[in-house]
Amino acid sequence: MPSLKDLKNRIASVKSTRKITSAMKMVAASKLRRAQDAAVAARPYAQSMARMLASLSENLVITDSTPRLLKGTGGDKVVLLVVMTSDRGLCGAFNGSVVREARRLIRHWEAEGKQVKLLCVGRKGRDLLRRDHAGKIVYAVEAIAKKRVSFADADGVTAKILELFEAGEFDICQLVFNRFKSAIAQIVTQQQLIPAALEKNEAANQNDQAAKVAEDEPQAVYEFEPDEEIILEQLLPRNLAVQVYGAMLESSAGEQGARMTAMDNATRNAGDMINKLTLNYNRSRQAYITKELIEIISGAEAV
Repeated sequence: MPSLKDLKNRIASVKSTRKITSAMKMVAASKLRRAQDAAVAARPYAQSMARMLASLSENLVITDSTPRLLKGTGGDKVVLLVVMTSDRGLCGAFNGSVVREARRLIRHWEAEGKQVKLLCVGRKGRDLLRRDHAGKIVYAVEAIAKKRVSFADADGVTAKILELFEAGEFDICQLVFNRFKSAIAQIVTQQQLIPAALEKNEAANQNDQAAKVAEDEPQAVYEFEPDEEIILEQLLPRNLAVQVYGAMLESSAGEQGARMTAMDNATRNAGDMINKLTLNYNRSRQAYITKELIEIISGAEAV
């Protein structure tokens, strides 16, 4: 049975931990509002870009001159999986859910005889995946947006993806990240980046109210100058950067929401533990005092 001093030290330690988790909860809550606003503000631009590219490519005939980002390499034997996590922990199952989905995809593709390469955005994803897939990691990025996500961060990741694609390192590029839904819910999302899955993006965007309104509006007839292929050649790399940037914003907002929820639960659990330890301390103290009184009375009666 622990002594009174041990119980008192334990209570002081848990109280100190509760102060830390409470402070982290408030910091995450303040960051969440900014990250959520940025993620929500970026969605209409990314959706409009996807709709415009889908409209451009709708009647386009795939030829040798079609941009490779749209038609792909013609194969599907090598897959580059971009795994987007956070650099810091203490955010519940936020990173674990993405890594778990990445491992599932790796097993699925390897069962089909495909080669898988990994590009990790975020230190936690890299650390978790290199335990059993270290040889598959071709590039890792960390310490991105310590304060706020910027388009330059996404542009750097996009440049590396395009560099690997031009070098013939992969045929298909898939992105796995947490899409922000609310402070207590993040949705693990898969998104194909190369070849550009414009029709799939458009179908996914139909769930958004803005996309529904845009679809209900009368559709205009456009004439393109220069032709569609030249426009797509210029817009597809930009669209890739926009999609990566949107995923980073969604992941950042989801991270802060997950951390706020995790720290709130930790603060509540610390409070419950303090109550239990205090009750145990009071009972032990009462038993100790009773024991001393019995010893004093017994000694007095013996005299």
